[in-house]
Amino acid sequence: MALEDATDAEIIAVSREDPGSFGLLFDRHVERIYAYIVRRVGPSLAEELTAETFAKAFAQRSRFVPLRDGAGPWLYGIATNLIHNARRAERRRLAAYERTWPHPPVADDEFDRADARIDADRTGQRLVAALLRLSPGDRDALLLFAWQELSYEEIAVALGIPSGTVASRINRARRRLRSSLDAVGHDLMGET
Repeated sequence: MALEDATDAEIIAVSREDPGSFGLLFDRHVERIYAYIVRRVGPSLAEELTAETFAKAFAQRSRFVPLRDGAGPWLYGIATNLIHNARRAERRRLAAYERTWPHPPVADDEFDRADARIDADRTGQRLVAALLRLSPGDRDALLLFAWQELSYEEIAVALGIPSGTVASRINRARRRLRSSLDAVGHDLMGET
């Protein structure tokens, strides 16, 4: 079997003897891990934290315990832990978004769409403010679910918590966000 066709778990196992093969795991996951980190801390730290995620994964590869042979949840867990170290920067960035939410100019011929833009602008500001008010654990679980589309089981692995706790955190985060958004007549969560 060619290593390119191997599962993540098989690549990690081989990389213990052949460290260069770990590059295949990097190639498979780097774009998604980078995208997740960019959303959490912004582009200025994303490259550094992505590199650090894979450096830690490489250093800890002997402790990898596979979930259906995939390394994604494990890598998201490492990335999330690194993000926790950058939490203050994230909070400052979200607070800045709240204060400076973009207000695109409305041309004279766009008055029919102006109300929708204003509503979306207000909702965006409220969403960012509501995200800021979530506990870090609730925010981590929700963003891994919403942005990265991880299952509850994968989030549990990524955060090192039971699946039931993941469900509780996501449910609590949704309720809090919904409550904040309902204050302006919006329900962006799509749940009832």
